[in-house]
Amino acid sequence: MSLIMNSPQQRRWRRRGLILGLTILLLPSLALYLHGQLRTPGAALTSHNYMDRPVGSFWVNDFWGGNLAAMGGGGIMCCRRLDGSTAKVVWILSLSQAQEDQGMRIERHEIELPMPPRKSGDDTLHVYFFPGNRIQLVWASTMLSPLHYPDGIPNKPTAKKQGS
Repeated sequence: MSLIMNSPQQRRWRRRGLILGLTILLLPSLALYLHGQLRTPGAALTSHNYMDRPVGSFWVNDFWGGNLAAMGGGGIMCCRRLDGSTAKVVWILSLSQAQEDQGMRIERHEIELPMPPRKSGDDTLHVYFFPGNRIQLVWASTMLSPLHYPDGIPNKPTAKKQGS
């Protein structure tokens, strides 16, 4: 047993303990930083309804998007990771009182669409509901609608309905 408190061997063990303690403290922070830098960031989901029927609820890849009035816009749902090559959109068409009085029924629809390309800075997925149960997905860096139709809503089908 050595009586000298600062022998070379004691200093070496003290340095090793200090390095080990710092490594244990900094390694989780480094891992969290790298995880944040390498992952796809979460996205907001918003919607626009150009149909004469309200959308009671809709989902994109099991991420609930809320509901929409007929010919209206939806709110913003935040935030969830939306990635992959396809998007499964499920929606339930609701009824106004007048439509219910006419004998119309609530309808459930489902479609799988290709996920549109996402550019750097795009953080909001816009879901468009067009007459004839046509759906269009568009990424944007803003919550404002990136699509504008000064001559009215286009009648060209962008995707066919796959379910009912």
